[in-house]
This record gives sequence, C-alpha cells and structure tokens, in this order.
Amino acid sequence: MAKPKPTIRIVIADDHPIFRDGLRKLLDTEDDMQIVGEVSNGNECTVMIGKLKPDILLLDLRMPEKDGLTLLEEMNFDSLPTRVIVLTATEDDRDVVRAMRLGARGVVLKQSATDLLIKSIHKVYGGEIWLDKRMTAEVMKAFAKSAEGGPRRDKPLLSDREKEIVQLVAQGFRNREIGEKLFISEQTVKNHLHNIFDKLGVSDRLELALYAIHHRIAEQI
Repeated sequence: MAKPKPTIRIVIADDHPIFRDGLRKLLDTEDDMQIVGEVSNGNECTVMIGKLKPDILLLDLRMPEKDGLTLLEEMNFDSLPTRVIVLTATEDDRDVVRAMRLGARGVVLKQSATDLLIKSIHKVYGGEIWLDKRMTAEVMKAFAKSAEGGPRRDKPLLSDREKEIVQLVAQGFRNREIGEKLFISEQTVKNHLHNIFDKLGVSDRLELALYAIHHRIAEQI
C-alpha cells in the first residue's frame, strides 16, 4: 500500500486580499497542501510564524509595517522548520539576491504560471532551491559582480565525487548527511567543498547550489 504524502502546511503573507484569496483557492485544490494561516503585514507574519511554525512561508517582499526583507533579516529561519519562498512582482535582482542571502529558498514571480508555484513548493519543501532559469542566471551574475577574487571557470574540472557532492548540496543536504550518503567522513566532505569552492569561485553553499542549477552540474553525473 502506497504511503500517503505528508501535508505541506503553508502560511501566505501578502497585503493584497484578492491575491491571497486567489492563492488560497489555487492551493486548496492540492491534496497535499493546507493553508494554515494568512497575514497582510510583516508584524502579523512574525507572530504567526512563531506560533504555527509552518513548512512553507509564501512571502511578499512589499508589505506594510515590516517588509519581507526586514522579516528575513529579523527571523532566524535556520532554527525554524519553515522554508521561505518569496513572491515578487518585481524582477529587481538586488532584492532577489538579498532575499536569498537572508535565507529564502525560492523566488517565484507573481506573473509566473500557477503550475510553477506548485512545483516550487514541492521542491523547496523537499530541501531544494527554486529559481526559474532566467532569474538563476541573473542572480549568478549579481553574485559574480560582488564576489572577490578571479572569475569563475566556464568549464570547471570537477571530479565525479565532487559532482556528487555538488548535487547533494543543491538538494539541500548538510555535510553530515552528505557524508552518510557517500560513506565518507564529514571532514572529508568539508575538504571536498573547500576544493569545489576554489575551483568554481563561489563563496558559500547558496552560491554553489545556484551555480549547480544554472550550469546543470548535477545533470552531468
């Protein structure tokens, strides 16, 4: 007998009632999703996230009282089970980069097709990062402009083991979990990551995951 899917508990934070209503009606049609709360400003969102601890927060960056970026700055999502997907009507790469730096795991343009939003929720809930292809490329360019050191290599010479580690990082696994999956020590994983960062010219796991998505490194294994 097939094991039932876990229900993904979702909070919507957006100051436009019509948009929230449309989102709720869309997500209510999904068997494995449940809207557990809605808020219209950042202060309400802070309280609700602390109280409900949902799996997914759909967060508008432009809200009254406290905007989405300020909320991301103030809340430590590393200590919460909640993963954040930013919903934005703007394609301002600076806001997207900042949101990702502050802990958002996905960005969806409000003008995107509805099936992409559903897919992004499943991907982010599963531990992965979600950006559409155009936005991933633009975010990588923005990271490259702010990065110190030399340019990235277009065709990095990664070993098969390094590619495996990149794939697992892009899927959201931590060093200890990667070590367990590959039957190597956590320190060995760290050593590999140090070499990978150096080869690709990235500075952290987020940049590495975005680089992997953009260059489809994981698909080369």
